Amino acid sequence: MPAGSSLKTVFSDIWHNSLLKKKVLFTLAIIVLFRLFAFVTIPSIDLARLREVFASNQFLVLLDIFSGGTLVNFSILAIGLNPYINASIALQLLSAIYPPLEALSKEGDYGRFKLNQYTRFLTLPIAFLQAIGMYFFLRNQGIVGVLTFVQLLQFALSLTAGTFILVWLGELISEYGVGNGVSFIILAGIVGRLPIMLLQSSTTLTQESILPTLLVVAIGLLVIYLVVLLNEAQRKIPIFYAKRVRGGKMYGGATNYLPLKLSQAGVIPIIFAVSFVLFPQMIGNFLVSAQNSTLQKIGEFLTSVFAANGVMYNSIYFLLVVAFTFFYSSLIFSPQKISEEIQKYGGFIPGIRPGNATRSYLQALLYKLTSVGALFLGAIAILPNILASITGVSLFFIGGTSILIIVSVILETYRMIQATIMTDRYDQLHTTL
Repeated sequence: MPAGSSLKTVFSDIWHNSLLKKKVLFTLAIIVLFRLFAFVTIPSIDLARLREVFASNQFLVLLDIFSGGTLVNFSILAIGLNPYINASIALQLLSAIYPPLEALSKEGDYGRFKLNQYTRFLTLPIAFLQAIGMYFFLRNQGIVGVLTFVQLLQFALSLTAGTFILVWLGELISEYGVGNGVSFIILAGIVGRLPIMLLQSSTTLTQESILPTLLVVAIGLLVIYLVVLLNEAQRKIPIFYAKRVRGGKMYGGATNYLPLKLSQAGVIPIIFAVSFVLFPQMIGNFLVSAQNSTLQKIGEFLTSVFAANGVMYNSIYFLLVVAFTFFYSSLIFSPQKISEEIQKYGGFIPGIRPGNATRSYLQALLYKLTSVGALFLGAIAILPNILASITGVSLFFIGGTSILIIVSVILETYRMIQATIMTDRYDQLHTTL
């Protein structure tokens, strides 16, 4: 399927491909189920007061994005996928430094199954503690009353169960649908909230704020264009294969290309960085309501310093995005492994000796490309707060993080659909021949 195919052609190909049509319909069914769960609310919550707090708290708006848009209604899915994402970060970091986990990550499907199982085990305590922290935050804001021990346990277990429902739905999409399930759930939450948030923003427009708002919208469109360029940009490394004779037949002599993307990690660093940077505020919200005055002061310090529009928050957010981009790119692309594969099949990069020289060349090239991609991702991530401070217009809910997730997930899913259609066409052609 050509890269420039129209959407009409894509939809036509999906409709006429029975397997792909089932995958797309299954994904849509899971999204509908997810949106239904989003309206199953936790009792004893003052939703009117909750929406008032949302209107003045950008931290909650950002947290709501990664709960799939369920926090504003405080459904059983309110704490969202944050615990699962944090557990995944912890396991991936441990895999890089703990040899048994590193060996397990290289064992194919079995290794991935065991790591997913460990991630779920680690998600349980993280989700439970985050649910407890959420209760103390809500009580401190007057959104929920004082609960007994049994009621608090029911509250925490309900939210923990909601996280595992989201994990289950995401894994169903990954296995039987199209795209990455976790990313798709987050995308569905953002898209589901956009109409409501845009309507609310339009009602607060004044004559003085129209021009700054139009400027922010124009910059947003430019960001979308740049994000698409980032996702599609790649450096093609030519690889030549020497001619070889085996069994009276000649092999090789062909030229191929090794594509190196500007952003190997996609949107994963943004998701990881946001989940990581939210921790100080969550801990601060928990400590603010503590009985000990020292703990209260620590909580107040964390919530003020790491406020969503603060310098510390944005600085750490930017650095985390850059760090996770380098980390995740190193996991996805291994110069050592690629150089060994090229040498194994008699290939070489023009002007570069096979082996260690090829590895060093690919490593240096990957570092340069990742540096550009990481700095761009970091800049886009903190762009909303910079624009808000300059123009006075806060469109945090459709800021750089949301744009990156929406565009990246759509492009990734589109590429997967293209690959499936191309594979199906190849199989049909092979069968015909």
